[in-house]
Amino acid sequence: MSGVDHLGLFILAGLLLNLTPGPDVLFVVSQSLRAGRRAGMVAALGVAAGIFVHILAAGLGLSALLASSAAAFAVLKWLGVAYLLYVGWSLLGLGSPASATEIRANNPAVTGAEGPIDYLKIVQQGFWTNALNPKVALFFLAFVPQFISAEASNKALTFVLLGLLFNLNALPVNLAYALLAAWAGTRLQRWHGGLAWLQRLVGALFIGFGLKLALADPSTP
Repeated sequence: MSGVDHLGLFILAGLLLNLTPGPDVLFVVSQSLRAGRRAGMVAALGVAAGIFVHILAAGLGLSALLASSAAAFAVLKWLGVAYLLYVGWSLLGLGSPASATEIRANNPAVTGAEGPIDYLKIVQQGFWTNALNPKVALFFLAFVPQFISAEASNKALTFVLLGLLFNLNALPVNLAYALLAAWAGTRLQRWHGGLAWLQRLVGALFIGFGLKLALADPSTP
């Protein structure tokens, strides 16, 4: 790719980074566990759509503004914190551990035997999981420019193309997480309450990511 230094290293580093679990991976896994592989795959598409927001924002210079403006960072950060805590709380649930059937029947995005799964809502949730996280924007600002050649004729366009490539590499990783989680979910159904407890663990991790984001500042991408 013209204007790019060490393209192979960029792809390899991107794959390794995408393999590291974060809020996006946890969201994909939670949907697969609760509603099956198709829901997890749809969640992965929603997550990818949310990343596009940061790629385009960075290409247009909005992410640089976010990094330099404490007020702008704080607004987006607290929106992201609120959303992650909301998702985590909804996953934690209340009362005694439920069966897999009860989880799917009572979840607002999963109606199981009671009706069709709300895939549009899953896509929207995946989108906001990434779009409201300012740390994703700062990550792109810190990571991608390292691979843009000083001789690149259009650095903004090169940035966007590398961001799109990074997102393209992330999609199969998230889809693989979705399939693996769906496979694990079918086996956890044999253990009474097992799926509910795993769901609560994922919820606790979401809350942990929310608290971590609450402590973040623009100087630590």
